[in-house]
Amino acid sequence: MAVATQGRDGLTSAPQEKEAVGWALASLSLATLLSSLGTSIASVGLPSLMQTFGASFQAVQWVVLAYLLAITTLIVSAGRLADMFGRRPLLLGGIALFTSASALCGLAPTLWLLIATRAVQGLGAALMMALTLAFVAETVSKERTGSAMGLLGAMSAIGTTLGPSLGGLLIAGLGWRAIFLVNVPLGLLTFALAWRGLPASNKNAQTAQGGFDAIGTVLLALTLAAYALAMTLGRGNFGALKIGLLVATGIGVVLFVVTQSRVKTPLIQLASFRDPRLSASLAMSLIVATVMMATLVVAPFYLSRGLGLDAAMVGLVLSTGPLVSTLSALLAGRLSDRFGANRMMVAGLTSLAAGTFLLSLAMTKLGIASYVVPITVTCFGYALFQTSNNAAVMTGVGAGERGVMSGLLNLSRNLGLITGASLMGAIFAVASAGAQNVLGSASAARGMQVTFETATALALVALLLALFSPRFAGRARPRNS
Repeated sequence: MAVATQGRDGLTSAPQEKEAVGWALASLSLATLLSSLGTSIASVGLPSLMQTFGASFQAVQWVVLAYLLAITTLIVSAGRLADMFGRRPLLLGGIALFTSASALCGLAPTLWLLIATRAVQGLGAALMMALTLAFVAETVSKERTGSAMGLLGAMSAIGTTLGPSLGGLLIAGLGWRAIFLVNVPLGLLTFALAWRGLPASNKNAQTAQGGFDAIGTVLLALTLAAYALAMTLGRGNFGALKIGLLVATGIGVVLFVVTQSRVKTPLIQLASFRDPRLSASLAMSLIVATVMMATLVVAPFYLSRGLGLDAAMVGLVLSTGPLVSTLSALLAGRLSDRFGANRMMVAGLTSLAAGTFLLSLAMTKLGIASYVVPITVTCFGYALFQTSNNAAVMTGVGAGERGVMSGLLNLSRNLGLITGASLMGAIFAVASAGAQNVLGSASAARGMQVTFETATALALVALLLALFSPRFAGRARPRNS
């Protein structure tokens, strides 16, 4: 029914309001797709880059690492800048930067220039990732926030799923440069939709007046970079370099906390973490991402060695998880809106724990079903949790902190993925080495069991946080509204 509602610029009819929200969600969905596609599409091009530039794998892997490091180290700062100077210009700038850097990546004459432009592309992606969630809270009513978060989750899963297959087709037909140049028309379309659909976003006067915390930004970026490098370099080898980076991370955390407690306008309001709901939400996001990374790191070995599938069939079976996540995210948004975000977080984590437990059984006698059924349960739980958790955090935070909180949510997820890639890979390697035949099905099954037993334990920890954090919320100072 068309009823008159007061819009930002005066009296606006309900159909016009709905159309405006539709345009905004279209631009935010494409921005989410672009940032996730930028992560997944580059990996398939590494062999071609090794051949083109005559470089080692250790050198070309920086094409992927530079992008991920830029996002991880800068995403919180990107959110704070948006809170200070307005989210619309920052998001438009992020889309433009990502698109321009994509063109430069496709034209790069040398490997080191490609790596440098990938880092710039990652900066644009950090702005897009930090601001899409913040814009949802600004443009969509609380009653529809879950559905909007589900849509963005589905687009992220589509980008992750589409990347390898699209990249393979582009490389086969047009060469490696096409995997970066394809982002240019998509980026231009996203920019046009964002220009048309995103509402004017006023900067927060109080945040902007206090200035930007440059010291905190540098400290956080260096600390996150040290941790990310510790987790990505020399996986499975706990050597002097990794120890040094972890020590540097610990020192950086201490220095960052000290500076944030002393500056007038900190990058992150440490007092916000007194709210058990927020602290638990970020911790759960990190834990769940760590758990989900096991499916990407361990599953290919189980399917190829444990079940004896060929490469084509492994790829087909692995697509089950992203497909389930994509479809489930849309349903998860509606469930979150109808039954409440907190209830759906608990339901999602319960499903996640059940799925990882089934995966830990590694019943090779059941064939492909031993993976497909548990991963369906796991990915449904993941989509339900992720959508509900994002909705709960972004609807409960004040307008002046939506950018930085969106950045923190994405940061916790990225840190979980980085941690999971290293931790779960190491657990699988150690468990598999304990079997008599390291390359045999028994070895892969044993590694699968131990890895997902660990994943189940972590999922149960997240479930306990979801169950008990609301009970302590009343004792903490409520968040801004």
